[in-house]
Amino acid sequence: MRRVLVSLLALLAGGVSVAHAADQTLLQRGEYLTRAADCVACHSAPGRAAWTGGREFDLPFGVLYSPNITPDRDVGIGLYTDDEWVEMLHHGIGRGGKHLYPAMPYNSYTQMSRADALAIKAYLFTLTPSNAAVPANRMRFPFDQRWLMIGWNMLNNPDHRFQPVAGKSDQWNRGAYLVEALGHCAQCHTPRNFMQGLSSQQLAGAEQQGWLAYNLTSDKDHGLGGWSDDQLVQYLHAGQAPGHGPASGPMAEAVQNSLSYMTEDDLRAMVAYLRDVPARADGPALVSAALPAGAASDDALGARIFAEACAGCHLPDGSGRQSAWAALAGDHSVGDPSGANIVQVLEHGSQLQTDQGLMFMHGFTGAYTHEELAALSNYVIRHFSGRAGTVTARQFAH
Repeated sequence: MRRVLVSLLALLAGGVSVAHAADQTLLQRGEYLTRAADCVACHSAPGRAAWTGGREFDLPFGVLYSPNITPDRDVGIGLYTDDEWVEMLHHGIGRGGKHLYPAMPYNSYTQMSRADALAIKAYLFTLTPSNAAVPANRMRFPFDQRWLMIGWNMLNNPDHRFQPVAGKSDQWNRGAYLVEALGHCAQCHTPRNFMQGLSSQQLAGAEQQGWLAYNLTSDKDHGLGGWSDDQLVQYLHAGQAPGHGPASGPMAEAVQNSLSYMTEDDLRAMVAYLRDVPARADGPALVSAALPAGAASDDALGARIFAEACAGCHLPDGSGRQSAWAALAGDHSVGDPSGANIVQVLEHGSQLQTDQGLMFMHGFTGAYTHEELAALSNYVIRHFSGRAGTVTARQFAH
């Protein structure tokens, strides 16, 4: 009898252990999926705790603030049921039938499976609730009328779950799901139509809040066709790759908060999918890591400022001193005549937390005039790509 009792207790203990392991597995999966969906980037803001929202989005139709997604029951997501949560991610309709604005990328998340959506919810509900309210949106009329989103959704939300494509490998299909649904890469890298929905120019590159998100198609001159698979995987994981420069701005955030946590198998799946995206010759062309002929004979003012303020870290040939994240040679940004991302970095700086520590560059608007920064920008473009930059002082006068 004692043996039976011991066996029964062991079985019960084993059952509890298995159930606990199942919960842990769900939460671990939910955390990974939440990272892959990069939720923390939009739902965090300077001066506020992570996940409590408040990030400002200055859009053509007004100003939006991301919501608090901690499980607080008053200002967070604590009252969401499973069905309400899935409805929000798939259709952009929150609790009580409130239509969301598409700054929330639900027209990408609509491809997410219900199981993955609920795993994300399960993980978010383990966060510490925070009663931190966010500022009210400031949308201009008539865009402050949320019911207008009914028509927007009919035209811009595909409203379908991801289905594996027959004839494609498991790796390709996994990559498609990660890129199109969870990673929502199209939200930054696909041009918008006049309604601010995604256009048909899939991943051809687009400007987003002053930053240029580059062409991710298979085009060899403008997209990823000239990168090796290993270079792409390294860039996605670490935010830099030899001969292609470092990530900055929103891409650095994506690397730091999302891509650096993903498995190598998933990163390679994303690369396999991106290799198959039809080529489009849009956006600035790539640049060689080798300096063009005559690179030293550029504008004197820009050259002087580069020598005194930039060469110490980046080196005159752009190879970077001490850190690969300081390398400019081959960086896509230095081949863009408009200098969109150069201007952003000079204005706001750039940072990326890596496994080798924080890689940081401060802004320069307090140390140089707008005219000097424009000259520096155009010097960098000509010096590293041989192209004529078109940056003006007005681009710094915000």
